[in-house]
Amino acid sequence: MGNDDEKARVANIFDVARLAGVSHQTVSRVLNELPNVRPATRQRVEQAIKQLRYTPSQAARALVTRRSRTIGLITTGGPDYGPSSTALGFNEAARDARYAVSMASMLESDPASLRQAVELLLRQNVEAIVLIAAHRGALDAVRGIELGVPLVAVESSRRDGFHSVSIDQYQGARILVDHLVGLGHRRIAHLAGPADSVDALERVRGWRDALSEHGLVAREPLVGDWTPASGFRLGRELVADFRVDRGDGGAGRSGGRVGESFTAVFAANDQMALGMIHALSERRLRVPGDVSVVGFDDIPEAEHFAPPLTTMRQDFPELGRTIMSTLLEVLSDADSVGVVRSVPQLVVRESTAAPSA
Repeated sequence: MGNDDEKARVANIFDVARLAGVSHQTVSRVLNELPNVRPATRQRVEQAIKQLRYTPSQAARALVTRRSRTIGLITTGGPDYGPSSTALGFNEAARDARYAVSMASMLESDPASLRQAVELLLRQNVEAIVLIAAHRGALDAVRGIELGVPLVAVESSRRDGFHSVSIDQYQGARILVDHLVGLGHRRIAHLAGPADSVDALERVRGWRDALSEHGLVAREPLVGDWTPASGFRLGRELVADFRVDRGDGGAGRSGGRVGESFTAVFAANDQMALGMIHALSERRLRVPGDVSVVGFDDIPEAEHFAPPLTTMRQDFPELGRTIMSTLLEVLSDADSVGVVRSVPQLVVRESTAAPSA
C-alpha cells in the first residue's frame, strides 16, 4: 500500500504519458475532455491515470490550452538549395498558420550539438520540433533524445519511429534511369552525393535497383559533395577513360564514338551535372550528342544550362507546406505516427537524347 501511496504522491503528467506511450499533450487533452483523441488512446491514458493514482493539477489541465504557438526548426548541413528552400517554405506555411518558428542551424550533426540545439528549443517552450536532416547521423542522434514534444523529421530513408515527411528520392532516381534506358542507354554512370547524405544514398539505391531491373550493370559510383567543382573533378575522371574517334582531325566536334565506359551520366544534383557538362566540353564532347547528362532538383538555373538540363523537379516550397500541415495533424493527435511522401517530377530538356551509333 505504501508503494501505491508513493506512486500517487510523485506521479505527474509526464509519468502518465510514459506509461500510456503518448505525449503529455495527449494526456492533457484527455484530462480536459477535448476531442481529437482516439478511443483506444483515451482508454490507455485513463488506465495509466488509474494505475498511477494520478491526480491532475490545474497546471497540468491547462498545459494543452496554454500553447506557445512556436515550432522549433533544426537544420543540419550547409546552405544547400534543397534544405534551404524547404526551410523557407516551412517558415512561410507556419506564418500563415499563425505560428512562430525558432531556428537552430548547424553544419555538423553530432549527438552533443544536436542535444544542445534541442535543449535550447525546449527552453523556448516550443510545441513541436521539425528536423530537416541532411545527414544520417542527425536521425540517429535525435532518436536518443527524450524530447517530450512531437518530432517531424524531413528525411527520405523510410526509417521507423518518426513522423516523416519527404520527397521520394529513391523513386526519383528510378524515373531518371527509366528515362535514359527508354532512350536506348545501357551504360549509365552515376556521380553520387556525399556518403553521409540520406538523399544521396537513396538516389544511389534507386539508380542501382533500376539498372538491375533492366538487366544492366551498375559500375561503382563516384562520390562528390554536391558542388559544381566536384562534378567537374569527377567528370574529368570519367572522360579520361574515353576513346574518341574524331572525324575532323581533332579540330572540330567529336565523331561521337565513345569507349565502353558510359553513354549517359546521372549526376546526383544539378550543380554536379553542371560540373560534369563542363568536363565533357573541355574534351570537346557534345551533350547530348556524345553523352547524355541528367541532374536532380531542377534549380532555377537548370533550364539555362548549355544545353538546358533534364532533371527531377522537387517542389521544395510545397514540401515546406506539407511539413506544416502534417505537424498540425500531429499536434491534434500526437500518437498517430505516419509517413508522408511525394514523388518528384521528371522534366525533360535538351541534355538527353538517344546514344550515338
